[in-house]
Amino acid sequence: MGMSVLDSMDIKTAKWKLDKNISKQRTHMYKPIQIAEILHAYRIGTPDVNPSDLNTYRTKSKRWRNKVTQNLIGRVSTSSSKYQDDLFDKSAIPPEAITVLSKENNEKNGIVESYIYHRFKERSGMVQDVNNYIHQKTYSDFNLKEFLRIFNSHEGLRRSTDKIYEIIVYSLFYTVINYIDLEITLNIKNYEEELMEDFSEFNTIVLGLNNEEPIQGKKGNIYRLGSTNAADKGLDMWSNFGPVIQVKHLSLTEEESEEISDSLKSDQIIIACKSTEKNLINSLITQIGWRNKIQGIVTEKDLIHWYNLCFTKYQEELGESLLINLRREFEEEFPYTHKLEVFMVSRNYSEGQLTGLWSLESE
Repeated sequence: MGMSVLDSMDIKTAKWKLDKNISKQRTHMYKPIQIAEILHAYRIGTPDVNPSDLNTYRTKSKRWRNKVTQNLIGRVSTSSSKYQDDLFDKSAIPPEAITVLSKENNEKNGIVESYIYHRFKERSGMVQDVNNYIHQKTYSDFNLKEFLRIFNSHEGLRRSTDKIYEIIVYSLFYTVINYIDLEITLNIKNYEEELMEDFSEFNTIVLGLNNEEPIQGKKGNIYRLGSTNAADKGLDMWSNFGPVIQVKHLSLTEEESEEISDSLKSDQIIIACKSTEKNLINSLITQIGWRNKIQGIVTEKDLIHWYNLCFTKYQEELGESLLINLRREFEEEFPYTHKLEVFMVSRNYSEGQLTGLWSLESE
């Protein structure tokens, strides 16, 4: 009699798949936590959960995961259903692997669940290291270059480097725009009295104008789409005075450039990127006929220079506000969970149980 599908994967292979998935995760670790909650549900005897049958937990496990992450970090995954379901692909953690992990988890009193949450705790600790730097420094001794070095020195945080760049760009732009008190003027130049009367509701609802005041000043601002995720491409920030901003800290390929170009319909695009990528990006956007859409390219070198100006020459005008905005955006994007220890104690997840294959040093 031949070997069954469920017997074809051993525990070392299943753990390797789990570790590989953990290493790819951003700081919130939604996918590994989803696996932990599947294992937990099966271990405590949740009705109709069968590790070998994906249909018994594909949808339910998202709710289990969201309940935990909402409690621990105050947020849930906003990725598309397709991206979330990639977790169960053959190349990720398919039911065969979940079945093997479940058997191990049940036999060893939740050891796999504990392992996943201890990995999450490690990642949270890395976040706290960076958070400490932001809060310990004042605007007179904060150094953006050093801040980026600390963030990138943690291997577990590098998957989230794009988010840290978004935070850096947004905090700077928001601070300067607010200080200079930018105002946009809306003016109906082709004012036809009868048409304006007939479209008075349109003017009020869509344009924010009325027939008595066809000219109006409006405060300029910039907004960050903080709910973007690893599978998204395109817009990171937008302004109400024209430009949209795309942050690229990694290499921008021609294929990726075309995808971004297709997703953005603005003709005022600002790209923020590493200094070493500027020439490549300039070349690519010319090749794909994107040149007329680009308002400008901001490099890491530019950001460091502007941050230095805010914290030195203009520290009284901009320094404190910039640091406050940077702290706020960092804490919003990378919430440190003080509730994790309580949660782990309630589940009896002890580091002492993580021995052998499941030792935290064994990855």
